[in-house]
Amino acid sequence: MAEPAPANPFGHTITSDDIIETLAFFDNWEDRYKYIIDLGRDLPEMPADLHTEERKIRGCQSQVWIDTQLEQGRLQLSVDSDAFIVKGLLGVVLAAYNNKTPQAVVDFDIDGYFEQLDLLSHLSPSRGNGLRAMVARIRQIAVAE
Repeated sequence: MAEPAPANPFGHTITSDDIIETLAFFDNWEDRYKYIIDLGRDLPEMPADLHTEERKIRGCQSQVWIDTQLEQGRLQLSVDSDAFIVKGLLGVVLAAYNNKTPQAVVDFDIDGYFEQLDLLSHLSPSRGNGLRAMVARIRQIAVAE
């Protein structure tokens, strides 16, 4: 049996509004990328035994895993990747989705969020596709709950 993941600040103390506000503070994308990479360092470590094929997200250039638990009606997400920038992008997504009800996940305007961040235009096409695959998987999980 897998150990529970450590406390995750995303969706708790780090929200989508925090990400929008902080990224708007930076004047250039080099600083924004550094911030996004730093967000990845704030992700709790995912236990290695959760790095399984059924938790792997298809469509990502890097390896990405996601585990979800429904606790008191809210999705608790645990994620990991083998790439620093992707871990940061996972933090950006988790700020919007973690610790939310499945309905709140479905209702959240993720495209509007990414547009406010001007994120997709600054990612390579493969990273953008990977980001969309992450979002699609989380939304799929939320709909199933």
